[in-house]
Amino acid sequence: MEDDTGRPEVGRSVAEKLITKDKVVILGGGYSSSVTAAVAGVAQQNRLPFLINTGSADDITEKGFDYVFRLNPAASEYSAAVEDFLTTVVKPKTVAILYENSKFGTSSAKAFTESCDKLGIKVVLNEGYEHGGIDYKPILIKVKQANPDVLYMVSYLMDAALLMRQSRELKLTPKVFIGGAAGFTLPEFPQNAGQAAENVISATLWHETLPLPGAMDYFKKFEAKYKKDTEYHGAEAYAAAYVIADVLKRAKSFGPEDIKQALKETDMMTVFGPVKFVSYGKKANQNKLSPYVVQWQKGNLELIWPKELAKTKYVYPVNWLKVWGYE
Repeated sequence: MEDDTGRPEVGRSVAEKLITKDKVVILGGGYSSSVTAAVAGVAQQNRLPFLINTGSADDITEKGFDYVFRLNPAASEYSAAVEDFLTTVVKPKTVAILYENSKFGTSSAKAFTESCDKLGIKVVLNEGYEHGGIDYKPILIKVKQANPDVLYMVSYLMDAALLMRQSRELKLTPKVFIGGAAGFTLPEFPQNAGQAAENVISATLWHETLPLPGAMDYFKKFEAKYKKDTEYHGAEAYAAAYVIADVLKRAKSFGPEDIKQALKETDMMTVFGPVKFVSYGKKANQNKLSPYVVQWQKGNLELIWPKELAKTKYVYPVNWLKVWGYE
């Protein structure tokens, strides 16, 4: 196990070390898309299989890499359930999109922008930002002036919490605040965002209440061991470990070609959902899954969409000033 520290150059270096010095037979992992893309390049160059569990920028599985496989959906597919929720429940006319200037952020924002065009929702602001900032008020003031029905944000944890805290301070009141997964689903989000997290909606790729074998059991075991909740990132990594174990059992040998072939033949159910690597569009060796919609309600991340799977009723419309304690 090596720590890529969230930096592509470190990711490349530790991947090289794992392959050449430690002689691993398969790589797993990949959180940040920028780092995952760097590691994928190293894996392909060294002709060693790499199973990605989280890094989601679309182009990672669009480069024709035959040693790179991805368990989680691509970033452009994250918002499908959110779009259904918007058109069915919110019926917005306008949206503002804020996103981190990273591979994950730009890939997600581009796809959501294209979806808005198709759905007839006018994008009144579409702007990227550098992550790790301490003052997002200038960009949020632009949002307030544009007065959108929806504010859609693609952010990692600290930025997600700060964007919501500062939206509250500016009394920014769209009909809905929606996160493009990532930081908006993590258990630390309400801790960091405080009162501003309540009723925020997000795309997600998994929830413990879904009718997936072992999903709730995994959630409860994680909670018991680590004394905190988990969400889709944890389920992805947990499922990926089971896939790797299954692949290594089925592979004819621990040689890279046999492991690659076993990955190609994977067809199994995990706590995260079914795993089968397929090719479609520009993508190769990509698992295809449906996303969901969750909402923070009283400190809990509740599954609210699609309707037939929801365990909790969504809160909408929302009086933000009342929720935030101004009224």
